[in-house]
Amino acid sequence: MSAEQEREVAEASATLERALIEVKKVVVGQDTMVERMMVGLLARGHILLEGVPGVAKTLAVRTLADVVGGSFSRLQFTPDLMPGDITGTRVWRASSETFDVELGPIFANLVLADEINRAPAKVQSALLEAMAEKQVSIAGKSHPLPDPFLVLATQNPVESEGVYRLPEAQRDRFLLKVDVPYPTGQEEFTILHRMSVNPPRAEAVLSPQEIIRLQGVADGLFVHHSVASYLVNLTIATRSPERYGLPHLRSAIELGVSPRASLGMLAAGRALALLRGRSYVLPSDVAEVASDVMSHRLLLSFDAVADGADARAIVREVVAAVPQPSVATREDPDGHKNGYHATQPLPVSGGYAGEHVGP
Repeated sequence: MSAEQEREVAEASATLERALIEVKKVVVGQDTMVERMMVGLLARGHILLEGVPGVAKTLAVRTLADVVGGSFSRLQFTPDLMPGDITGTRVWRASSETFDVELGPIFANLVLADEINRAPAKVQSALLEAMAEKQVSIAGKSHPLPDPFLVLATQNPVESEGVYRLPEAQRDRFLLKVDVPYPTGQEEFTILHRMSVNPPRAEAVLSPQEIIRLQGVADGLFVHHSVASYLVNLTIATRSPERYGLPHLRSAIELGVSPRASLGMLAAGRALALLRGRSYVLPSDVAEVASDVMSHRLLLSFDAVADGADARAIVREVVAAVPQPSVATREDPDGHKNGYHATQPLPVSGGYAGEHVGP
């Protein structure tokens, strides 16, 4: 990368750090969730937050919307919700004797889909078009959604009454699925101190135009072909685990992840590298986001589900089995870090050697 590009990356990283600090003024702990939300924003990928009630899922999304700026809407999903309630519908105007289109709350930069698994199939279908195509069809006409557009959905994993399981196609549209745990004892003490009276409010640091610019910076980060090969091997390992020394996973995995997982790990790896202030993606970036990108895309067998198998544990096993390429940073004569090179060929026994990705 040139010195100018390196400066652009450094400035973008500093801006993102200020945004994260502003979010953490309100959200106590949950550092992984906050970081992954920013990754999804930079990678143009929707995020599914799963956790029990009261662990700051909704608060984190609202706070991110305050920091990012732009328009924000919250959709509270219920079993009686209709597609038109979120996408919009045609309204008869008696004064002009014509139908006008009233756009729904989905037309916002950040959309909070609260308790998304309470919505019936028709609503899920309408939301699927918005998430996948970034447009909504009303009365045969397509209406583009604003840019940037991000859906942050929450769901409660322990409730069963009035809950619809998300279909596979719907889950596959989420770039990341983030499990939100309980806070630690010290974090809960801080929550009592900070949020019980006069809770803080985050200030806007970014704007929609700034987010689009930062997304472009993330797109330009360097990805070595060995890193691309590594993430392809991770996805292949979920389809043919026996080729990577994991024959016992063959009976547990009904269907491995699709190529969308490879694209997701590449985009999320670039976004994570930018947050860390680097102009290049390391294999560790890919390994760090692999579980959040792949776990919800794995289709486990009936026997594995009956035995209580955990998709995240399976992904962690896959990540541990696929060797990472060894890389080392190099510096130019001026002392600037200038990408990196592979110091050891990527082992591809039973895997696939990827083609060059990136500049």
